[in-house]
Amino acid sequence: MRALPTGTVTFLFTDVEGSTKLLHELGAERYAEALLEHRRVLREAFERHGGVEVDTQGDAFFVAFPTPPGALAAAAQACDALELGRIRVRIGIHTGAPLLTDEGYVGSDVHKGARIAAAGHGGQVLVSSATAAFLEAEKSVLLDLGEHRLKDLSAPERIYQAGHGDFPPLKTLYQTNLPVPATSFLGRERELAEIGALLERQDLRLLTLTGPGGTGKTRLALQAAAAASERYPDGVFWVPLAPLRDPALVTSQAAQALGASDGLAEYVADRRLLLVLDNLEHLIKAADDLARLLPACPNLELLVTSREVLRIPGEQVYPVPPLAPQEGTALFLTRARAADPTFAPSPAADELCARLDNLPLALELAAARVTVLSPEQLLERLSTRLDLLKAGRGVDPHQQTLRVTIEWSHELLNEDEMQLFAALAVFRGGCTIEAAEDVCGADLDVLQSLVDKSLVRRNEGRFWMLETIRQFADEQLAGSPREDEVRRRLAAAMLALAREAKSHLVAGDQEEWLRRIEAEMDNIRAALEWALVEHHDREVGRELASSLGRFWWARAPREGLAWLERVLEQPDLPLAERASALDIGGGCAWFLGDHVRARRLFEQSLALYRELGDREGIGMLLTRLAPPLIVAGRHEEAEALAAEAVAIQRDLGNTSELPLSLHILGSVALERGDWTTAADLLEESLGLAREAGDAWMVAGDSYQLAEAALQRGDPQSAWSAAREGLAVSHGLGDQLTALICLGFLAAAAAQGGERRLAGLLWGAAERLDEDLGESMWRRERRQVEERLTQRGADFEQGVEEGRELGLDEAVALALDRVEPDGA
Repeated sequence: MRALPTGTVTFLFTDVEGSTKLLHELGAERYAEALLEHRRVLREAFERHGGVEVDTQGDAFFVAFPTPPGALAAAAQACDALELGRIRVRIGIHTGAPLLTDEGYVGSDVHKGARIAAAGHGGQVLVSSATAAFLEAEKSVLLDLGEHRLKDLSAPERIYQAGHGDFPPLKTLYQTNLPVPATSFLGRERELAEIGALLERQDLRLLTLTGPGGTGKTRLALQAAAAASERYPDGVFWVPLAPLRDPALVTSQAAQALGASDGLAEYVADRRLLLVLDNLEHLIKAADDLARLLPACPNLELLVTSREVLRIPGEQVYPVPPLAPQEGTALFLTRARAADPTFAPSPAADELCARLDNLPLALELAAARVTVLSPEQLLERLSTRLDLLKAGRGVDPHQQTLRVTIEWSHELLNEDEMQLFAALAVFRGGCTIEAAEDVCGADLDVLQSLVDKSLVRRNEGRFWMLETIRQFADEQLAGSPREDEVRRRLAAAMLALAREAKSHLVAGDQEEWLRRIEAEMDNIRAALEWALVEHHDREVGRELASSLGRFWWARAPREGLAWLERVLEQPDLPLAERASALDIGGGCAWFLGDHVRARRLFEQSLALYRELGDREGIGMLLTRLAPPLIVAGRHEEAEALAAEAVAIQRDLGNTSELPLSLHILGSVALERGDWTTAADLLEESLGLAREAGDAWMVAGDSYQLAEAALQRGDPQSAWSAAREGLAVSHGLGDQLTALICLGFLAAAAAQGGERRLAGLLWGAAERLDEDLGESMWRRERRQVEERLTQRGADFEQGVEEGRELGLDEAVALALDRVEPDGA
């Protein structure tokens, strides 16, 4: 057998597509013959082009080539030879510089090559971007398939197809928010197979991975979820729960991960998806909510990580063991070489891993120290501590091992590192370098040292800690002289962010600021809890909750209302702050579709602003109160309030509030059938909103102008207006307004004679309406349906097809048409 190539190596992986089905079709004897022929053909192609067989398992090959062109030529020859046979082989090719050991190749390049092959279909040859870079002469036969997320959870990988055959979409992750880990996943083949088998069971819908901190529950859950993604056509979504403190927020956090603006059960409905609820142990009271969720959503499955079992009906528990000895050693060696490329293993490494119970986190912490300590020195320094600790009783021995490892790593820090390590625990959601400097007084060199020692991690521009380490760091912070100062600084930093965001959330860069606030949401919650729940600084908490008004309305009205209710519970709340909190809380209730509650809160706020003589506040609340009055059928009152609001805003020169006041007055004109006045008011509002860059207002004005145009019998103008509203609202991530715009586009298409297009858009709107649940659209829907006359067979066929469209597909369909053909 020839020696395996070293240095830059190109891996080729093959797998037979549909082998089980083929076995049943051909029978055992004929299938065995076909398999032998397939092996002969492949081996002949590999040998001819310089390939060395690394491993063969069942009907799969793993082959190493010294050059990328050789691997590509072998793949082409193999596919040509198998083209007329029954066996179809998918092939993946990837180039890297793996480590060659006595056991074979080690490193992430091996896993990436296998994952690329698994993404393909029979007869298809997939090539990684790393390999494609070496194939300049063969570029003409490479088809760029774009970027794809592989099931090893690596960052998006650009994949090419050799040849130009037609194949189904690649089997990669698409509907998911699973994070991209900072390091490669190693080992755990047995556990992945067992968890995968459990997820395949039809009778099992709740699987809980248990074990002490540091056993790798999260990484294993994420990897298993990614591997099983094909079973969930509606997606696989990760819900990180470690930063939360209130069990009542678990389902709303899950709803936000899915992009649902209403309740979780209403959004999921009959969708087939998997939720990964990560770190549930401190929120175990939420188990009752999960027990009610599963019967309401017949196709939903839950994969939970927790140190404690949930103990609810239908739960299957899977205790996550430490790594197998050889896996533990492999992990230690890989991480050690990442820290020190010259690191050479010694017999002490195996013993060290065994003494650390092969716990992944403990191994990573130890590996980070090889730059200054040999495995022998690490073993010597840890042994006495471990023996002493394991003499205790009543605590999981693995948990003891991990804790002593973290303690040992902590005690090796110098004073500056210890102080920063403790202070960083204040960030539940990680932080930027600027936030670490501002809140914790971080020195860049000290922060880098903590990263080098694996106590802090860095990913996508943010610094963060594994939750087990963060909890230990939080223990160091608790009761320390700096604790109050650091927590106060975090609250001040989050308040400064909210203050700065306030004006941007009504300006042209509102989408960027919505994302910025979302990124800090866990830290904002920590600040709100410190200020309002623990009563450390109620003034900061009150202003923080109220300053996030537009964010609550657009992204999390249910949670926003809960925080505002806490603010309103304070008996000594100044009148101006109470008026503001009632205003923001009323807006949250409005966007939740609770119009009665919204009206009550707005009325209370308006009364307080009148008592204070605050004309700006009065103008705002007159505007806010009009829509609930319209819903209640009190049109004359609503028009009087909106007209007064417009007069106040014009008098004050308040251009930030005037567009909304004009919008509401225009809406009342629509209600009473004065289409010309309505259009004039809405056009003025739209012009001001565009000038201010308030995209949210632009979208609202656009769909109301579409309604006015439809009433005037002008489907072309209606289409143009609703199309702009859809583009803007979709760009903002505002699904509710996008839904309304889709409805008006359907009506415009129908009025213009494009019945199938109207049906497609209406079907997509119906599906999105079901996903969002109860909302303000329900009222608008009745008005739009009045325009969908003379539906016919084309319309109904379109509806059926449209219900299969995702929101992105429906938006692309609408935006691709400047106007409906019949307009």
